[in-house]
Amino acid sequence: MGKRTIIPFGPQHPVLPEPIHLDLVVEDEKVVDVVPSIGFIHRGLEKLVEKKEFTEFVYVAERICGICSFIHGQTYCQGIEEIMGLAVPPRAKYLRTIWGELSRIHSHLLWAGLMADAFGFEALFMHCWRVREQVLDVIEATTGGRVIFGSCKVGGVRRDVTPEQLDWMLKKLAEVEKEMRLLVDVFLNDDSVKHRLCGVGVLSRADAQLLGAAGPTLRGSGVADDMRLLTCAAFGDLDFQPIAKPDGDSYSRCAVRCEELFQSVDLIRQAVAKIPAGEIAVKVVGAPNGEFFSRTEQPRGELVNYIKADGSKNLVRFRARMPTFANLPALVKMLAGCELADVPVLVLTIDPCISCMER
Repeated sequence: MGKRTIIPFGPQHPVLPEPIHLDLVVEDEKVVDVVPSIGFIHRGLEKLVEKKEFTEFVYVAERICGICSFIHGQTYCQGIEEIMGLAVPPRAKYLRTIWGELSRIHSHLLWAGLMADAFGFEALFMHCWRVREQVLDVIEATTGGRVIFGSCKVGGVRRDVTPEQLDWMLKKLAEVEKEMRLLVDVFLNDDSVKHRLCGVGVLSRADAQLLGAAGPTLRGSGVADDMRLLTCAAFGDLDFQPIAKPDGDSYSRCAVRCEELFQSVDLIRQAVAKIPAGEIAVKVVGAPNGEFFSRTEQPRGELVNYIKADGSKNLVRFRARMPTFANLPALVKMLAGCELADVPVLVLTIDPCISCMER
């Protein structure tokens, strides 16, 4: 047995877009144990329910994260709507579905660029983010915002999308889809990429379930679990089945996200084809009184909002459980036994969003 050394990884590291700290216990070049430390950018957003009215807090929820902003707002609104018994118009549900999947595409492309950068593929990194900009253009044209959409509200959505805009959206997505296929071909078939990902950081199906993994991290271990199956928004009207890969290694987690890019494009096409006419919001009267667990599927996995209200304009409690937090135990399991050089890539295979987790 070699001498054990503790090597600090983070909170500032070239591969980390946000701060997380790992104490890596290393024997020679092999990681034998990992101790994560979090809390570097905690903002105390949940406490703001005491100052913001329940209709205003959606603006706070959207700002929990700048990458998956829309689904944060949607999850919060769904919880309030369930407590108040509000019937959201079908058109609003379809628009939420479309914007949610656009959010998933831009998040996965952002991750793909960071992953390419992690194993030194700078040209691939730049191309991923170039294509992502085109997706952000679509989001900006239909919501008015590129990152913070600001389009979800309790009772529906704030703005409608014209038939002409929907047609333009489909044309833009067709162009984006062609470019994404070129990018995904590199991620899934390039020998140098496969050398860094195949057989690295294996998380078994049993361990993924036992450790409470979520999202592509869970589905990359062969568990076809996705909160969109709960038929939130308009998913109950669409042809949707989760994408899962059985091997549980870094390549499987990468493949799940790559295939979800095209699945999201297909879901948007289905939603545009089926979107009904009608109102986009209902009037909200009174205040919520009760509690509810609202669940949706973020790009990184299951997002849970616990909302408790007592009939006043301010909520009693708001608590958000983020997929990155759920995936930390799985990350520790993956890192144990890996080579030190593989740590940056393995950390990125769970696509950590620290601003979400810290709130």
